[in-house]
Amino acid sequence: MSATRQLRLGTILHGASGNMSAWRHPAATADASINFDFVKETALKAEQGKLDFLFVADGLYINEKSIPHFLNRFEPLTVLSALASLTSRLGLVGTLSTSYSEPFTVARQFASLDHLSDGRAGWNVVTSPLEGSAKNFSRDKHPEHALRYRIADEYLDVVKGLWDSWEKDAFVRNKESGQFFHPEKLHTLDHQGDFFQVAGPLNIGRTPQGRPIVFQAGASDDGKKLAAKHADAIFTHHETLDEAKAFYRDVKHLLEIKGRRADQLHIFQGVSVIVGKDAADVEQQYQTTAALVSIHDALNYLGRYFEHHDFSQYPLDEPFPDIGDLGQNSFRSTTDEIKRNAHERRLTLRQVALEAASPRPRFSGTPEEVADGLQEWFDAYGADGFIIQGGTPDTFPRFVDQVVPILQARGLFRTEYPGTTLRDSLGLAEPENQFTQQ
Repeated sequence: MSATRQLRLGTILHGASGNMSAWRHPAATADASINFDFVKETALKAEQGKLDFLFVADGLYINEKSIPHFLNRFEPLTVLSALASLTSRLGLVGTLSTSYSEPFTVARQFASLDHLSDGRAGWNVVTSPLEGSAKNFSRDKHPEHALRYRIADEYLDVVKGLWDSWEKDAFVRNKESGQFFHPEKLHTLDHQGDFFQVAGPLNIGRTPQGRPIVFQAGASDDGKKLAAKHADAIFTHHETLDEAKAFYRDVKHLLEIKGRRADQLHIFQGVSVIVGKDAADVEQQYQTTAALVSIHDALNYLGRYFEHHDFSQYPLDEPFPDIGDLGQNSFRSTTDEIKRNAHERRLTLRQVALEAASPRPRFSGTPEEVADGLQEWFDAYGADGFIIQGGTPDTFPRFVDQVVPILQARGLFRTEYPGTTLRDSLGLAEPENQFTQQ
C-alpha cells in the first residue's frame, strides 16, 4: 500500500439496517427512516469515528409492495440541512435525480447546503431507475437508460457552470463605498443545449469547498462514463473482490481517457457488515435478522429491481424464470447480476428472492476479521473506501467502536479530520472556476 493512500469510510441512512423487515428486529428503531433522533444519533456516531460522510439514499416512486422504509422517509436535502448545524466535520451527501429536477434549483440547493455546513455537501447523482417515477412528475413515460445518461451529462455541465457563477472573493460588502460585489467576478453561463436552456448566474456565491462533491451511483457502462467525466466519487457494489478489482481498473482507465488522474475519483464499495464475538455470534445475529423476511415480502423486494415485476406468478422451487430483458431500463447492473448469478448457481426463485432480500454481509466476524476484509479489498485495489451499512439494526455503533480503532491502529484510517470540508476529508483539490482558467 502506498504510504499516502488512506482508506475512506462513509455510512448510509437506510431505515433500520439489515434488510427490508429489519424494522421488526428487537433492537430496531421501527420508524428509523422518519425518526430524527435516530438520524442525529447515527450522524454523531459517524463523526465520532471520524468517518468521511453520511449518505442518504432516495427514490421517487412507491407502491404498496415497496420496501417499508421507502414508504415513509425524509427527503435528503431537508434532513441533511438539519444535520448541518449538529455536526461539524462529517460530510453530508444526498441523492437527487437528474431525470426529475431542474439544474438551476439543484445547483442552488446543494450550494446552500455547502454554505450551511461550511463546506461539507455532496450530491449523489442518479438518473432514477423506476419506471413509475414518471407518473409523479407529469411525464408520459420514463426516459430509457441511454437517454437518461445523456440528460445527466448535460445536466452536470449546467450545474457545474452555475456553481462557477461567482468567484470566491466576489462579494466585498464594503459599507463605506457602497460596493457589494465585484461585477467582473460575476459570470453568466448562458447555456443552450439539447435538453436545457439555462441563462444563470446562480443566486448564491461560490461555496466553501469550491463546489459540492459529486458522487455517482451506478455501475453500467453509461454510469461509469458519466462518473469518469464528472464525479469525485462512485458508490457501487460488487459481490466478489475479483469483480471489484475489474470495476476499479475499468473506471480508473476511463479517468485517464478523460484526462484525469486516478486519484481524482474515489471508488466506494457499499458493504454490509456484522460484528460479533465469534462465528456463532455472527451467525446468530444474521439468522435472527434474516428470519424476519417472509417469502411474500422477498418476492416483492426482488420485483422492485425489475420494474415492480410480479414474481408471485412463478413456481417458487423451480429454476429462476426466464424474464428476458426485464430490468434493462431500471437497475440495469443489479438486475444483470441477479440473472447471471441465478443461472450460474442454478438457483430457484425462492433462493434468489430470499438472498436478494437478506443477503449475507460482505464482511462479518470479529472486529479483527471485519478489519481484515476491508483491508484486503483496499490493498488489492478493489476500493478506495467503503460505505458501511449495518447487517443488523445495532451493528453500526459496534463498527465505529470496535472496527474503526483497528483500522486506525494499522495506519489505514485517520485518527483526526484533516480539515473542515468534505473535500479536505477526501483529499481532493478544490476545482478551478471554469470562467477564470487561463
